[in-house]
Amino acid sequence: MAKGHRSQIKRERNAQKDTRPSAKLSYARVSVQKACFVLDAIRGKDVQTALAILEYNPRYASSLVKKLLQSAIANAENNNGMRAEDLVVAECYANKGPTMKRVRPRAQGRAYRIEKRMSHITIVLDEKN
Repeated sequence: MAKGHRSQIKRERNAQKDTRPSAKLSYARVSVQKACFVLDAIRGKDVQTALAILEYNPRYASSLVKKLLQSAIANAENNNGMRAEDLVVAECYANKGPTMKRVRPRAQGRAYRIEKRMSHITIVLDEKN
């Protein structure tokens, strides 16, 4: 158990909070493995290069990640007062979301399960040093 008054505990928790601009897409209808192929391509790049990579990437996840990156850039400009030219993709990752289970009829009365996977995609930006 944490010691102290509830407001003191909240104050300490907020002091440790990450202040870097970010954007999160929950319940994206793409599997974690497929999203990570796209995220690996932009990790560590500046945002102009990352947007150019996502524009010409043929994968379905690249369109989702491109919109998410544009949202993170807008958050940085409007909420943190940063310039878009100085931003770099510090972190980007995909976590496992819930799985929709579906049934596929097969021969002789059998049924195979189809798993439609979802993911939670997060992008965190930072300023160049």
